[in-house]
Amino acid sequence: MEAGKMVEYRVENGVALLEINRPPVNSYTHELLRELDDAILQARFDENVHVLVFTGKVEKFFSAGADINMLNTKSLAYKNNFALHGHEVLMRMENTPKLIIAAINGHAVGGGLEIAMAADIRIARKEGGRLGLAEINLGVMPGMGGTQRLPRLIGKSRAMELCATGKTIAFEEALEWGLIHEIYERQDFMEQVMDYARQFVPPNKASLAVGKVKRAIQTGLELSLPDGLALERELLAQTFGSEDGAQGVQAYLEKRTAQYKGR
Repeated sequence: MEAGKMVEYRVENGVALLEINRPPVNSYTHELLRELDDAILQARFDENVHVLVFTGKVEKFFSAGADINMLNTKSLAYKNNFALHGHEVLMRMENTPKLIIAAINGHAVGGGLEIAMAADIRIARKEGGRLGLAEINLGVMPGMGGTQRLPRLIGKSRAMELCATGKTIAFEEALEWGLIHEIYERQDFMEQVMDYARQFVPPNKASLAVGKVKRAIQTGLELSLPDGLALERELLAQTFGSEDGAQGVQAYLEKRTAQYKGR
């Protein structure tokens, strides 16, 4: 981990932990997005990393979104490129063939929620904060994919209301809507998240196959059903031909626990 980094990165037992650290509210700038982008690529190319976990290192905030003071000083062209880069970074998260977990330790509003929505699984800290897309309260609109990912996660009607009103919701309500997957107790929150993440690390799970499942769902959702099924068959063939695929079948036949390698 380098001193002065706004996105702190380290690897623990096959899990890459990315911590956003920009006090007081973890608002992001172009420079922070570049660090986030670099960290995602580092984890993607590291064969010893099987799962990525994103969280906020600042107390009470996962992220409050874009730094409004920074944007207020920039030109329209800069703001447009800033939004484009944000889209590219979050699409890189979705295109990375490794499971990504957002550990929402505090408030995730605006672009902070948009980062969390690009993760595959979202786990929130009990009584840790609220979620929402509040950009409308500034006279603008979500610009990091919120209008596209939110309706895909919770449906058009609820997404329309959240974006149009700018209101925030409690984690418990977000759980009911399917916006987050789990709420963990406040005490030892990150230890619980890391325990959850480690179940996807070999030898426990065939992380290569998990990555193929992610690709099938992320890409297939945008395809017609016949094209999606064709993609599924292609990815299935790759898992059949993998070391883990052979290991899993053999372990089943021998009535033993499979020892996966992520290959």
